[in-house]
Formats: sequence, C-alpha cells, structure tokens
Amino acid sequence: MVPRLHIVGRKNHGKTTLVCELVTELADRGLRVATVKHTHHHHELDTPGKDSHRHRQSGAIGVGILSAEMVATFVPVTRSTDEATRYAPFATMFADCDLIVVEGDLHTSAVRMEVWRTGLETVPYAADDPAITAVISDDAVPANIRRLLRSDVPALADEIIRMFHLR
Repeated sequence: MVPRLHIVGRKNHGKTTLVCELVTELADRGLRVATVKHTHHHHELDTPGKDSHRHRQSGAIGVGILSAEMVATFVPVTRSTDEATRYAPFATMFADCDLIVVEGDLHTSAVRMEVWRTGLETVPYAADDPAITAVISDDAVPANIRRLLRSDVPALADEIIRMFHLR
C-alpha cells in the first residue's frame, strides 16, 4: 500500500505552496509522488453541461475522460467517514507511486504534519491534537510538539524519506 502524508493547516497558512515545493523536491530525488486535494466542501468536480457530465446525469456509474496527455475519472461515491473507503480509489490509481501527499484532511489516521505561521494569529491544530506528527514553521510554536523548519524544504524531504523508509 502506498503511504500517505497529510499536510494540514488552517486557511492561508501555506498548505498548497508547501505541497508543491515538497513534490518538486521529492520528484527531483527520483521519487514518484501523487497528490490529493482534500476538501470538506461539496462541489461538482465535473463541469455541468460538458459531455462527461451529461453521461453521468444519464445514469453512467462512472465516466472517464481520455485525451492524448491526461486521463480523468468521475465516479460518484457515498459520503463515508471510513478512511479506507474514502482513500481506496487513490490507492489503486496511484499504486505505482512511492508516496501520496494529501493537502488537508484532519480526520485521518495517516501521518499528519501541520504547516503554521504565527503572523495569522491562530492556534495550531497540534496544540489540541497530539496525533499531529510535527508542525512545519519558521516561527516558535505555541505547542509542545516537534517543529520542522518551513524554510528548509530539503530537510523536510529528508525527514519524509526517513519517516516513510522511501530509500
């Protein structure tokens, strides 16, 4: 099974930027990394009015899109709190990867690291959630938790490689 690392944090603390920088660093080291953007908002992923959306609206149990350079699938799922059920499609799709990096999802048993910045005047989730492995920040963290420097992406990548035994 492909290991998952969740980069969590409050809005505007830099989750997306960090995920992109980590993916670049890990890929440059020869690792195959997939990403998943987790959202708790309900929104349509497929574009209403497009052929693929019309296929689903007609009753297709799944719709695939295949172009010369990209493939996508739209498969309705039943909302579930069961983690194995929620992430099962990605485990299959990304089976040839070394790591799946998920942006978000506080409600997981997988490894979670929180990106946090003091300038936004919020309390880190890690202050109340001992299951968060580390806080990634260049600021002093108001919680009794391991801190990894946000400004040192190569060191973060080293830690992720060590933690998941990727090399």
